[in-house]
Amino acid sequence: MRRASRNIGSTIAALVTALAVTVALPGPAAAATPAAAFAAADGDRVALRNLIIATDPGDFGLPAWRSILDRTGTPYDVVYARTDRFRADRLIDGDGTGRYNAVLLTSSGLRYQAEDGSYRGAFGSLEWNILWAYERAFDVRQVSLYTPYGTSPEDYCLRAGREGDVGSTPVHAGLTTAGAGVFDRLATDTRIPISRSYLYRARLARGCAAEPLLTIGQDVVGVLSTAPDGRERAALTFTSDPYLVQTDLLGYGLLRWANQGVLIGEQRHWINVDMDDWFNITSRPGQAGTFRLSGPEVPLLAAQQTALGDRHPVIEDFRLNLAYNGGDLDPAAPARCSAANTPDPLTSYSRCLRERFRWINHTVTHPRMNVTSYQRNRMEVTENLAIGREAGLTVPTSVLKTPEYSGLGVYNPDPNGSPYDPPTDFGLGASNPELLSAAADSGVRYLHGNMSFGSHRPDCFNCGIRHPLRPELLVVPDWPTNISYQATTPAEQVTVFNELYGPDGRFPTFDHDLSYREVVAHESDQALRQVLAGSAYSFTLHQANAHVYANGDSLTFDWLEEVVRGYADHYRVPLLNPDWVELAEYVAARTDHFDHADAGTAVWDRGTGTIGYRPAASGSLFVTGALAPGGADRYGSDTVSRVELTADRPVTLPVIGNR
Repeated sequence: MRRASRNIGSTIAALVTALAVTVALPGPAAAATPAAAFAAADGDRVALRNLIIATDPGDFGLPAWRSILDRTGTPYDVVYARTDRFRADRLIDGDGTGRYNAVLLTSSGLRYQAEDGSYRGAFGSLEWNILWAYERAFDVRQVSLYTPYGTSPEDYCLRAGREGDVGSTPVHAGLTTAGAGVFDRLATDTRIPISRSYLYRARLARGCAAEPLLTIGQDVVGVLSTAPDGRERAALTFTSDPYLVQTDLLGYGLLRWANQGVLIGEQRHWINVDMDDWFNITSRPGQAGTFRLSGPEVPLLAAQQTALGDRHPVIEDFRLNLAYNGGDLDPAAPARCSAANTPDPLTSYSRCLRERFRWINHTVTHPRMNVTSYQRNRMEVTENLAIGREAGLTVPTSVLKTPEYSGLGVYNPDPNGSPYDPPTDFGLGASNPELLSAAADSGVRYLHGNMSFGSHRPDCFNCGIRHPLRPELLVVPDWPTNISYQATTPAEQVTVFNELYGPDGRFPTFDHDLSYREVVAHESDQALRQVLAGSAYSFTLHQANAHVYANGDSLTFDWLEEVVRGYADHYRVPLLNPDWVELAEYVAARTDHFDHADAGTAVWDRGTGTIGYRPAASGSLFVTGALAPGGADRYGSDTVSRVELTADRPVTLPVIGNR
C-alpha cells in the first residue's frame, strides 16, 4: 500500500570516495517484464542507500550529486548508464529487500553527445522501465538534477518557455508553497541565486499532476510531480555544480525529500570563531610599534556578541573562543571590570567577563613548536592551563592550539625566510614527535590544524585526522581568513590585503586595490560558502582584530556580521555555536561515521516503522529520521541521532518524523 504521507522536506566531490562505489551490473538476463522482476518483492523493506545514475564518469551533474551526499555522509552507488548493464536483479537483494531508498538522476533524459555530434539517451526503454518498476514496487522517490521541458523519456509536466545561459550575474528564484515545504530549512522569502548555469524557464501543463517548487516570476524552474503510475518525482530545470550557492541551498532539501526524511548521515550549519593570541602583543603593520587590546575593549567585544544575536535570531548566545597565551596574563590583576587599581586592565576585564567567552589553550609564550623539546612543550601546555585556571578561566585540557599551527609538519625550512613566504607542507608524519608526546601526556586529545595545508585536510566532510604518529590525537582543522593578524583598523586591513592580493601585490589576485567594504565582502563571502555547505570547522582571527576602532565596531564583527547576515538571508534553522570540546567530539563522531557508513547495510522496514542494522565493527553512526537509544537532537524538522555501535550486535531504531 502506498503511504499518503510525503516528506516535506579547495572540491567537496572528492571528499568521501570510500562511499562512492561504482556499480557494475553484470548478471543473468532480466525477467520477462520489469514488473515481473519485482512481483515477489517485499516493498516495505529498503536499504538506506542512494543510487546515482549518470551517463558516464564525465557527466556534468555527477560532481554535484556526489558533493551533496558526501557532505551528508550518505552511502551511495553510481551507475554509468552508457556502459553498465542495468538489470533488475541488481536493485533487489535475495531476501526481497530493495537496495536503494532514493534514485538520483544527473539529468532527466541521461542524454550524452555522441561522436557524430548528435544527442542520445544512455538508457533505452528496457532500462527506464526496470527503474520505474523498482520505484513503484518499493515506493522510491526520484530526483532529476537537470530537467529540460518536454515529455521524453517521461513527462514531468514541464512545457516550453524559454531557455539560455546564465552567467556570473545570477537570476533569483523564489520558493512556492510546495517549495517551502520541501526546502523547509530555507527562509520562505529567500531569493536563491542561480548562476553559471543553463536554465530552462518552463510552464506547467494544464491538468497535469504537478506543482511548482521554484519560480522566477511566472516561470517554473523546479517542480514536484506524480507520474501516472503514482511515482513521486522532483526536478530542477537548471545545471548545478558543487561550487555554486544554488547547490548549497537546494541539495540537502532534495536529498531529504528523495529519502522521505530517513537517511544515514546528517547535515547542520555551524559558526565558530577563534581569537588567537589573547593577552599577547602584535606588531603593527607598516609602522613601528605593537598593539595589545585594552581592558575596556573587552566589555565592548562582549556587547558585540550579544548584539549579533539580537540582530540575527538564527544565532543564539554566540560566544567567541579566546585562544590565550598565559605568559602575558598578570596574576596580580583583580577580577574587576575597571581599569582602576590594577596592574593590567586586560587581565582584570578578562577575568571579570570570563563567562562571556570560551577559552582555549594556546601555550604560555607562543613559541614555534617545530623543534621544541619534550620538556618545553610540556611546560607550555600544562603551565598555560594552570595560569588560566588560577585566573578563573574554564579551559578544557583536551584541546590545544599550537602557535601558528606549528609542530604539525608545516614550516618554512629557512628560519630567516620572509613571514609571507608560504611554508612547506612536509606532512603530518613530519610533526614534532616531542610535541605530540608532551601533548598526549598532558591530556590533550584534539589538536587544531589548518585547512590551508593539504596534509591537514581530512578526506571526508567535517572529519578530523587521526595523527599518523599518535592516533590517539585527532587533528581538527580550522578555516583561515585573510583578516590580517596585525590589522586593528580598516585602513590597516586594506593596506595589508592589497600588499598581498592587489594588482601590485606579492600574490596578485584582483585587478584593482580593494576598498575596506570590498575586502569584507570578499572575505565574508568565502566564509559564508563554508557555512552554507555545512562545515563545522572554526574560523581563525586574532586579538588585534578585536580592537574597537570606532563607534563600537571591530574588524571581527564587521566580517562576522556579513557572514551571519548572509546566512540569515537564506536560512531559518539555527547556526550552531558549540564550545570547542563539543565541536571536536562532533568531528570525532563524523570521522567514526565515515569509517562505518559503508561497512554495513541499514534497512528501513516501513511496515514496522523501524531501521535495523548489524554493524561490522564497533563505532558510531549518524542517522536522520530515527531515534537512538541515547536520545537525539532536533534540528529544524529533522531528528538527528548518533547511534553507538558494537560489532555484530544488531540495533533497531524507531523511525520518527518522516514525511
